[in-house]
Amino acid sequence: MKKLLIVDDSKVSRMVIRAHIKAVQPDWEFVEAGSGEEALRVAAECQPDFCTMDINMPGMLGTDAAEALLKAHPAMRVAIFSANVQDAMQTRANSIGTIFVAKPVTDKSIGIVVHYFVSGQ
Repeated sequence: MKKLLIVDDSKVSRMVIRAHIKAVQPDWEFVEAGSGEEALRVAAECQPDFCTMDINMPGMLGTDAAEALLKAHPAMRVAIFSANVQDAMQTRANSIGTIFVAKPVTDKSIGIVVHYFVSGQ
């Protein structure tokens, strides 16, 4: 069974992402974190296969958290979901080995992320 870590400071955003992904991957297990720091702790405990990460959160930026996650768990696939669509954020996300997907979360964006997770591409 695959495990997905959903990281976003908005509980509503986490619920929306979970619902969309659960609709297409009902057998996956889900864990959540509300900050970058919490994501690092949860990932160390739960060893998720995949992670969705928001950028703008209190404390650690999501891109910094994603970079730390990938250093600690190099096989993990990380997708950055963010409403912050500045080129600098997209470039940073891609430079650390993640994909960038603009919010709001839609069926199409979830399709892109799930394909990235399961195909390894």
